[in-house]
Amino acid sequence: MADHTELRERASADGIEFFFAMFVDMHGKPCAKLVPSESFDMLMNDGVGFAGYAAGPMGQSPADPDLMAIPDPASYTPVPWQPGLAVLHCDIQVDGQDWPYDPRYILKQQLAKVVERGLVLKTGVEAEYFLVRRNDDGTLSVADPLDTAEQPGYDAKGMTRMYDHLTTVSRYMNQLGWGNYANDHEDGNGQFEQNFTFADALTTADRLIFFRYMVHSLAQERGILATFMPKPFSKLTGNGLHIHSSLWSDDGEELFLSDADPRGLGLTKMAYAYIGGILDHAQALSAVTAPTVNSYKRMGVGAPTSGATWAPAYVSYGRNNRTQMLRVPEPGRVENRTVDGSANPYLALAALATAGLDGIDRDLDPGDPSDENLYELSAAEAEHRGIKAMPPTLLHALDALAEDDVVKGALGEVPGGSYADYYIGVKQEEFMSYHSTVSAWEIDHYLTLF
Repeated sequence: MADHTELRERASADGIEFFFAMFVDMHGKPCAKLVPSESFDMLMNDGVGFAGYAAGPMGQSPADPDLMAIPDPASYTPVPWQPGLAVLHCDIQVDGQDWPYDPRYILKQQLAKVVERGLVLKTGVEAEYFLVRRNDDGTLSVADPLDTAEQPGYDAKGMTRMYDHLTTVSRYMNQLGWGNYANDHEDGNGQFEQNFTFADALTTADRLIFFRYMVHSLAQERGILATFMPKPFSKLTGNGLHIHSSLWSDDGEELFLSDADPRGLGLTKMAYAYIGGILDHAQALSAVTAPTVNSYKRMGVGAPTSGATWAPAYVSYGRNNRTQMLRVPEPGRVENRTVDGSANPYLALAALATAGLDGIDRDLDPGDPSDENLYELSAAEAEHRGIKAMPPTLLHALDALAEDDVVKGALGEVPGGSYADYYIGVKQEEFMSYHSTVSAWEIDHYLTLF
């Protein structure tokens, strides 16, 4: 039986009366039970049980035994806006065994392979979201009725009107020790981004889950809604979740950073091979990094009324160029711009890490970086030049995933097959449910056309 005296004393000093034992399902939805501090020993030693079938896609039927959520003491996070409550991110077990359908377990398995190489994967995320209201007729509108500028990016007045919300989130991130270093009004009306410093991949994924939970909760306290949905408005920029990544040695050396890069990006040969791996698996990766029907309404060429799409159209990499799929904003790290606000960070980081390591193992060379504005490149010209396009729909991305053994392998094995096959099945059903729904667009275009 593990000794959790240190955590008990810390929680007591923080005045914690209750714990949320939290995990996420395939979609990244946070699930939790509220456990009083009087049951601390039971929680830490035995975990807390969930009916897995009720939680979401977790590989269970109603006939299966409980999912047992076992807290990770290192993930302890007091909830700043709810004194007396703390979140503990959990790993899932069934009948005493690690549960391979658990997204956090999937990431931990891949990170263990990184550690075996003497490496550490460090990541940072840019989590974009909209603040909105639901209208009486069910439609969405931007929460701030004055936020109507044609190009609202970095608008000081829009930031000021949402000052209380943004500064509250910022204070709470810094209170938690995350290092909030910037907050801005993004390119869409009602859209914001709040940044925190990078960390190891598991810590970043845990923090992102908590960040989304925090932003949702604080918005709802103000009578509005937050959404990380990739494309809530057809005529506004979508929500990205750009992931920055780099590999370090286990003794703290930056392995992607070079001051002698002939291509001028400040990257090592290892970093270029890592880029090559992600590019080689880009279409399959998109099934995990852009995992919803709505994701593919964010990607592609063409400008919404508020500005550029800021989402990639083609499989490419470049310098500090936001039209590329992979951008190198400064020496030593790589930004993946395909990832959107609906991504499950545990699954996305597991897949990205594996694709990058595959590139390193195969010593791939991605070629020279592109300096072009790829938003000006037509599909026909891209095809002529052999530049691959991103998948046009979730169904296309799932087909690519089904054919990519490396990315499938990143998601691990489950009883009777691979998690990727289970994931593909769930997401195909999601796509078909969407596809079978008659939309207003279809009524408008076809009702009396024929």
